[in-house]
Amino acid sequence: MAIETTTRGTAQINPVVECGGAQIRAHYRHLATVIAIRGRIDSTNVDQLSEHARRFVLAKEPLVLDLSGVTSFAAAGIWLLCVLDGDCRAAGVEWTLIESASVHELLGDFDEDAMFPTSRSVEQALHARADGNDQRRQLLLPLFQKSA
Repeated sequence: MAIETTTRGTAQINPVVECGGAQIRAHYRHLATVIAIRGRIDSTNVDQLSEHARRFVLAKEPLVLDLSGVTSFAAAGIWLLCVLDGDCRAAGVEWTLIESASVHELLGDFDEDAMFPTSRSVEQALHARADGNDQRRQLLLPLFQKSA
């Protein structure tokens, strides 16, 4: 596993981890942690990718798994999604999957057991998260208003 980083001074900016034909990078956004995987996901690299992705499942921090750049998605990749789904459930973390065409095609071949929360893009997933936050605030607002 090779790590490629861009540095500015002594701080690392957006490290990219190479995992046998796939690149994985995580970055924190205001509304969620975004894990982006590019390239191919297959039986040779799924364990490395899973191990790396699982490090970013943080309690109460929403997660977006961006697979829009995945060019080849083997059945072994479903294990990555199942493991991440289980970790997120255990930690009480909401997560969203962004599918590429190859991911969508393979998941479409499975029954409802392989259903994961999806969105069309990272931007749409973050926008939905912001809308959900606004709705929760609106529900709580009456509790903070003074009664006459």
